[in-house]
Amino acid sequence: MSREIIHTDQAPAAIGPYSQAVRVGDTVYLSGQIPLDPASGLVIEGDIEAQAHRAFRNLQAVCEAAGGSLADIARLGLFLTDLGAFGKVNAVMGEYFNPPYPARSTVEVSALPRGVAFEVDAVMVLR
Repeated sequence: MSREIIHTDQAPAAIGPYSQAVRVGDTVYLSGQIPLDPASGLVIEGDIEAQAHRAFRNLQAVCEAAGGSLADIARLGLFLTDLGAFGKVNAVMGEYFNPPYPARSTVEVSALPRGVAFEVDAVMVLR
């Protein structure tokens, strides 16, 4: 089965040797999105909620470039440098997703790229 590389200028360019997303059949594997401004490539200013909003908007842009939407996501991975912010990130996620919600894991990590506090990755299945 062939792989299709997904790219959009509406989300930050990859900051390493990877693609924003890769589609294989009806499944799209979305790389982690951190709170980078797509235009400048710089980390946005703000608290954990602002960072989560920017990361989810970046993820949404890549979903749309692949022909889908956040509603097509089957699995999310959330990465936080402080699990104490779980409730705040959960509330932000609730603004982007409706039932039935995707499967999800949430992990506290010691650090994330560019010193951000939040990252999200996903697997999307197109119908």
